[in-house]
Amino acid sequence: MRPSAILFDLDDTLISSHWHRTLFWNKAVCEIWGEAHGQEAPLPADLEALVAATNRSARHFWSDPVRHKTGRLDISRARYRILDDGLGEDERFDAAVRFAISERCGALITEFTSLYPDAIETLEGLQAEGIAMALITNGAAEPQRAKIERFALARYFDHIQIEGEAGVGKPEPEAYRRALVALDASPANTWMVGDNLEWEVAAPQALGIHAIWRDPTGRGILPDNATVRPDRILTQLPTLLA
Repeated sequence: MRPSAILFDLDDTLISSHWHRTLFWNKAVCEIWGEAHGQEAPLPADLEALVAATNRSARHFWSDPVRHKTGRLDISRARYRILDDGLGEDERFDAAVRFAISERCGALITEFTSLYPDAIETLEGLQAEGIAMALITNGAAEPQRAKIERFALARYFDHIQIEGEAGVGKPEPEAYRRALVALDASPANTWMVGDNLEWEVAAPQALGIHAIWRDPTGRGILPDNATVRPDRILTQLPTLLA
């Protein structure tokens, strides 16, 4: 049965930088190192180890729900803390250099973020079908609103809900309830589409919403340790039109 409403996640569902964060950390370290020491200077011999340590720091940081919420609402500070913890007391990187690396990493992620190639045709098709749509995204107001404007997404949605503006975010039940009210939709006739198994599957399922997991890898295979079971797995957005 077709839904009367669909709630969409934004990051890694409609848009993505398409690369793992380690690539951006690596590139940021290389660029700032070259600017600080000269483009001909050799890169740190332990570059891969530094990036791996930063990635471990990121996994640890984002694993805690409280840190996750405060971090995503101030992503610049969170990114600096992740790098700072990853580098530890390495004296080759003072505070100014660390800040420059973390900011460069953020700029690179923004630069390389793009729409999934089938996102617009999917949204246009659903809109033409008369399905009400809401965009629900976590994070601070300014960067999330900038993404929406950059990719001209507002025209497709009847309701846009950004955590930093609304004061509530996924997986808080109120985040989904507020969107349902805005669309005048019931949970039983609503789909949620997103890449986060907790935020876009488990939490909306608890409210009676049909939850569709958008696998950003395109493989359609749940992680080995997954305990959440989506109602549907999506690898290509246009299959929502079927």
